[in-house]
Amino acid sequence: MSTDPTPIPRSGVLLGQEYDQLRKTGDVHRVLLPDSSLAWLVTDPDTVSRALADPRLALNRCHSRGAWSGFALPPALDANLLNMDSPDHTRLRRLVSPAFSPQRVAALRPGIRRIADQLLDMLVAAGGTADLVTGYCTPLSVQIIAELLGVPEAGRTDLRAWTDTMLTSYPPDRNAVRRAVTELHGYVVNLIDEKRRHPGDDLLSTLVTIEEDADRLSRDELTSLAFLIVFAGYENTANLIASTVLWLLDHDGLDAVPVPEAIEEALRHAPPAPVAIRRFPVADLMIGGVTIPAGDTVLLGLAAATRGTDGNAARLAFGNGPHYCMGAALARIEAEEALTALAHRLPGLTLAVPGTQVHWRPTFRTHGPAELLVRW
Repeated sequence: MSTDPTPIPRSGVLLGQEYDQLRKTGDVHRVLLPDSSLAWLVTDPDTVSRALADPRLALNRCHSRGAWSGFALPPALDANLLNMDSPDHTRLRRLVSPAFSPQRVAALRPGIRRIADQLLDMLVAAGGTADLVTGYCTPLSVQIIAELLGVPEAGRTDLRAWTDTMLTSYPPDRNAVRRAVTELHGYVVNLIDEKRRHPGDDLLSTLVTIEEDADRLSRDELTSLAFLIVFAGYENTANLIASTVLWLLDHDGLDAVPVPEAIEEALRHAPPAPVAIRRFPVADLMIGGVTIPAGDTVLLGLAAATRGTDGNAARLAFGNGPHYCMGAALARIEAEEALTALAHRLPGLTLAVPGTQVHWRPTFRTHGPAELLVRW
């Protein structure tokens, strides 16, 4: 391993062949992030898989020695699953998991198809060319998350704007991010209060009332969880849908292969989360033959790992171990319904520009086309 850190491009985007090259030159790499902070990037598939489930790699930022420079959240939003370790994580996940059961998620299919058809009606009416990211993938994902949580129509535009501010630029505009976090926090708190007064059949109402063995979510835990579902839910799914469309159009069209197979290929070649949420060794830790000091920032390269394996590629795209993504089944169902509806309504869809000219989101935190110009 070279002693000089490998710089991550200012755009934050690493291309597939760059991940392949990193993987060939070592299992673990010292990298310089676009904000000038240092981290360790793990790229070997087996090493990434083991590290994802290793309790010696903590998620709680209290184990960081200060090198991590991601944006901070207020305490009421910090009590979320992406900043928790056992036993707190185990308790919270046990309480929340029933809300994401296979039966509950499967029951969402008709609603997802209805939203997809409505958006395609508008897309077709507007003409024969469009940006599929802004015209279909993103509004579909926003609408589904909003309906899942019971967000009124009036709040959905703001919801998308706040999340975009936090996710889609790197390095971030910290003042803009701080404002977006504050506004989204206030909105979520008010929405929870409304669900307490007037519960419905949405997920947020269920989470407000959920209880097991006299244990229930605290106010901060509930607020943090709702924030996390919004924050992480729509962007990753929108990216997965767009990346799968791109993969299909680069491989002879929407009917080139069955939809579930296309989704697995997109997860392997362009997972929506290129790296897992940062981790911090609780003590000096040997990973891939490299001793990483306690408190250093470790990034587990999901995109590098999925490209380097076949059998468990899609599983690694959603993580591994106790922190495996609870929304994985929902993301797959959304993508399946979105792509099935698209193929049914616009079977002759083609790219309006060569695939090599598609621009990707300028951040290493999420991965997907920034725009996807198509014609039919």
